[in-house]
Amino acid sequence: MQKQAIIVFGPPGAGKGTQSELLSDKLGLYNFETSGIIQKKISGAQKGDFIEVDGEKYFFEKEKEIASAGKLWDPPFVIYFVNKKIEELAAEDRSIVFSSSPRTLYEIEHMVPLLEKLYKKDNIKIILLEVSTETTIFRNSNRKRCELLRHPILFNDETKNLTICPLDGSKLFQRDDDNAETAKVRIKEYVERTLPMKEYLEKTKYKIHTISGEQSVADVFKDILAAIE
Repeated sequence: MQKQAIIVFGPPGAGKGTQSELLSDKLGLYNFETSGIIQKKISGAQKGDFIEVDGEKYFFEKEKEIASAGKLWDPPFVIYFVNKKIEELAAEDRSIVFSSSPRTLYEIEHMVPLLEKLYKKDNIKIILLEVSTETTIFRNSNRKRCELLRHPILFNDETKNLTICPLDGSKLFQRDDDNAETAKVRIKEYVERTLPMKEYLEKTKYKIHTISGEQSVADVFKDILAAIE
């Protein structure tokens, strides 16, 4: 079986992380959790640490402040780490599912050519999950993550009273920046910076499979599996 890359994108709270976990478990894909990868880099950085991309310095402290405000990290900072990891996984012949990358036009313009080179265009699948603004705000204001692997737990009647992650058994917590006001900033960032990726993908002849994220987790997953077959 040829290795493949699946990109799942959509507004905050659409269920991207949840669906990527399911795809990873079902199909044996590497769940490429960009925020976890970069937050680990940021938390391990010393004061004044930076990386340099195309002559520009990107300081870890500044990137931490950007994320805390609900905004997206600087795209060159993100793609620096993302593309290194993609090359590593391709060398290991691993298939990948992305749920938090790419999130800007810059990122997709610098990430897709590498994926095409390493995975071939026919093996790249694009999923767009759609939810309403109201759903985004509600889910982002209530969602939890686990302490161990940072699994996002979709908030609904079945999960609202959970205190332990059903996937790895660690404690669940709510991030300080998971609130209604930050969710509104994230929505604005999505509309202005992430949604333009759709036009880029259409221009480069990718089929975008649009799926409603308002459905149950099981129904969304069923639709995704049907789309990537």
